[in-house]
Amino acid sequence: MSETTEDQNVRVAAICDQLITLEGPLLPILHEVQEEFGYIPDGALQTIAKKLNLSRAEVHGVASFYHDFREEKAGKHVIKICRAEACQAMGADALGDQIRRHLKVDWSQTTADRKITLEPVFCLGLCACAPAAMIDGKVVGRVNADRILEKVGS
Repeated sequence: MSETTEDQNVRVAAICDQLITLEGPLLPILHEVQEEFGYIPDGALQTIAKKLNLSRAEVHGVASFYHDFREEKAGKHVIKICRAEACQAMGADALGDQIRRHLKVDWSQTTADRKITLEPVFCLGLCACAPAAMIDGKVVGRVNADRILEKVGS
């Protein structure tokens, strides 16, 4: 049974009510909403805006500024490949190209079977272990395509 927008809005409102007393509650609310649904449902922006006395545009501006907030659910596995200079110097561009070809997706896309989402990131803090990736929330240094694909079973 699929969840209705109204059901989602009730849950978003409850999250807002729980976190509204925090100083600067917008980011914690967005994080909690994404944790709850796996993404930020479109209708959630209006609910959050109303609860925080902000415009929908202000909430959308924050949600769209930060790359970790999603407008649709990610795949079962999320691969983030560092695209910063140190990783580029150690072959991250070629690594990204290889992974994209293998998965038949571009950056910020999910495979047709919804198994894997591929995302670019701009520094994971593993410059000395470049190229670096984050696979399902765990950082991995000195990666190659085979190692990444093995970790996600592809």
